[in-house]
Amino acid sequence: MINRTTESTTAALTQNSSDPHVNPNGILGKDDFMKLLLLELQNQDPTDPMDSDKILSQTSQLAQLESADNTNKALENLSKSLASSQQFGVISAIGKMASLDSDGIQHIKGKDTRFELYFPTDVSKGTLNITDLDGNTVRTIELSENSQGTYSFDWNGTDNAGKQMPDGIYRVSADYFNKDNEAQHTTIGSYPIESVRFEDGKALVKLGSNYIPMSDIKEIY
Repeated sequence: MINRTTESTTAALTQNSSDPHVNPNGILGKDDFMKLLLLELQNQDPTDPMDSDKILSQTSQLAQLESADNTNKALENLSKSLASSQQFGVISAIGKMASLDSDGIQHIKGKDTRFELYFPTDVSKGTLNITDLDGNTVRTIELSENSQGTYSFDWNGTDNAGKQMPDGIYRVSADYFNKDNEAQHTTIGSYPIESVRFEDGKALVKLGSNYIPMSDIKEIY
């Protein structure tokens, strides 16, 4: 026999299912279970009231559902907090060196190629070397006296004889002497981290004049 409680409950569920805005995901939450329990209590047969054990069982299930819901919310907040802490932890890398694990530049024939090279010590004199992937020297540029830092260079794509080089990847390095006349060597691709900027929740670190995503960095030391 179908009593009034079952009819009312069925009507409530039918109403919810017909309106996608009431419960768009089709998932019953703790508030929905509470409404169902109240409907059962309101529409029970006075001559045959609901079993108290059944009420206790449903109440217990409601408490478990609410506990699980609170746990999920706590885990979500913890996840967001940890993600935020990791992002801001990047700030501690300011002043350290970052390596892009690449000492090459992309050259397009007929166009100037700009690149940046970091000198970890003062430069007294030296030579900047551009080679092909086979290690053959393409172009050498004399270095003048400069302080420690990152410097920008423009290469017009010609070799030492003035011949225009084809498209391709070329390696860049420098051999020089510091002010104490000690031999030094540096390559493109390693720069100090000067600052950190956040965009859309992602950390970008400043290497030279560019901001680089953390995913492009291979090593911080």
